Amino acid sequence: MRIITTGDWHLGNLFHGNDRLQEHEHFLKWLSQTIIDQQPDALLVAGDVFDNGNPSAAAQKAYYDFLAGITLACPDLKVIITAGNHDSANRLEAPRPLLAINNVEIRGNIKRRWESDDADGGHWVFDFDDLLIPIQDKEGNKAVVIAVPYLRNDVIQKDSYSNGVNEILRNLTAAAREKHPGATVIMMAHMYAKGADISKDDASEKIVIGGQEEVNMSVWTDHPDYLACGHIHKRQHIWNTNWARYSGSVLPMSFAEKDYDHGVDLISFNKSGHAVVSFLEYKPQHKLRILPEDDKELTPKQMDKLLDSELRPRENGKLSDNFDYLLLKIKVEKFGNDEMAALNEHLAKMDAVVCKIKKIADGIDLSTIVGQQAITSIDDILDRDPMNTLKEAFTIKHDTEMTEHQEELLREIIDSINNQTEE
Repeated sequence: MRIITTGDWHLGNLFHGNDRLQEHEHFLKWLSQTIIDQQPDALLVAGDVFDNGNPSAAAQKAYYDFLAGITLACPDLKVIITAGNHDSANRLEAPRPLLAINNVEIRGNIKRRWESDDADGGHWVFDFDDLLIPIQDKEGNKAVVIAVPYLRNDVIQKDSYSNGVNEILRNLTAAAREKHPGATVIMMAHMYAKGADISKDDASEKIVIGGQEEVNMSVWTDHPDYLACGHIHKRQHIWNTNWARYSGSVLPMSFAEKDYDHGVDLISFNKSGHAVVSFLEYKPQHKLRILPEDDKELTPKQMDKLLDSELRPRENGKLSDNFDYLLLKIKVEKFGNDEMAALNEHLAKMDAVVCKIKKIADGIDLSTIVGQQAITSIDDILDRDPMNTLKEAFTIKHDTEMTEHQEELLREIIDSINNQTEE
């Protein structure tokens, strides 16, 4: 049994205002060729197919063009796709009956029904069978994929989000083993596992993944044979296990992620049923550059010299297909209006798109902020997770830390604001 796992495509994403459609088409072309070369039995896409719930027509066309091409080239391939927190579950599921004819299974929601009783008025009953998708390789080896879409609070309806997710995932695993005895059990989920390594340079990844509560699943004895997870952009093991992994995003979503590895995981299972993971690396079309890489304060002449040594010049005044995305750090005191005009003129000749010029200034007083990393520019403040700022303000005002319940309520408010902004 050979399976390719991926996720967090974020089709339709804009990088500092730059349309990434060509980048995503570049990745999907690479993925199609990789599938043709590797001939896996299944492709699992663990959520955040799109960057928002109302993707552009161009982003949707890229998605459906990929599905049409790969199902035609590999008719025996089983494709299983789940919704992430950035996807509209209903929109993703809308073509489900049509896609299923072509061996593409979509799961955006957990089906459920309400059962009334006299004791407490009633409760929801989940249709776990709908999330259990059997697959089989050419040798007849059987597996079952537990396709779990992103679990929102209205589905969990528990005092503890973490406990609610745990209950659903463990019950799903038990149901899979009962209904498919002897089959390899593979779970695909989209969640923020406690202890996952996310970017500490700024709050960008937390903003992208959302502020949903972490799920603590460190103690799980009867776990699936493999868990392929989406939601976190850095490729990594989960809970230091050898059976659970984030495959990571296919493109960096911020400059804080510029050194992440990108690609897909090829999972095979040995005779003892243990997963063997091979990383198939993908090189994004555009490299992310931060200049200078350290915090050295450069003069205009030094900056010009650095740009010439690190960046390619444009050919015939045009950007190449593989231009760099650039974040430039300058010292405000060293660059006046004339120097900035000259710098912009110089940059216009480089094979790079300037996404951000980070102006570093002295004299920002942070004496009232306790236990916080150094902030040297307005950009650092804007990049912070608002949760951290509000928690620190609360501590300063009340001389005590927030309770877990207060943090949970505040996070729900922030998430609600972020969701309204996206809509």
